Amino acid sequence: MTDCRLYLITPPAIDLPAFEIALSAALEGGQVAALQLRLKGALDETLASAVRALMSIAHRHGVAMILNDDPALAARLGCDGVHIGQQDGSLAEARRLMGKGMVGVTCHDSRHLAMEAAEGGADYVAFGAFFPTATKDASTRADPDLLSIWQESMQTPCVAIGGITVETASDLAQAGADFLAVSAGVWAYPAGPGQAVADFNRSMRAGVALRS
Repeated sequence: MTDCRLYLITPPAIDLPAFEIALSAALEGGQVAALQLRLKGALDETLASAVRALMSIAHRHGVAMILNDDPALAARLGCDGVHIGQQDGSLAEARRLMGKGMVGVTCHDSRHLAMEAAEGGADYVAFGAFFPTATKDASTRADPDLLSIWQESMQTPCVAIGGITVETASDLAQAGADFLAVSAGVWAYPAGPGQAVADFNRSMRAGVALRS
């Protein structure tokens, strides 16, 4: 039976010292596979400072550090991986720049795009948005059946993203997601990010246990 693990995404804007505290609390709460730094429009210098600070915390907890959008910068900063969208350059170039590093690709609600990415060497494909989200503009809405079909037919891991909460995590884990990408569901959780991670892990375990 395949596990489902949490994939954290930073808020769209962060105060770095305060976010370091929040991240440390989150990672103390339970298992997390990866942290993606997603600061659209930020200068390279700002991203570099954030990567250095956050990667240190992530690595202490065995969490992979992933940069959004920019394979060249991700490689230069020594990130564990990069995540690219459909408009962020070619997968082949990202793969070349990252070497053995991880490359993930946004595939919206398209199994066709995901199959192309998998065949092109992506380490994971991301489907979404599954629910309404204020974190980013989501032009597509994915159905959980997409995760089930993917899990039955493909080996490349899949990530579910978009408006996921503790209450909906179980259903997506049951449907076949290997990872759940979450931002506001953790950072804006009323009981705090550490409790959010603990509750997400419980919800995901319950969903995986229901997989047939």
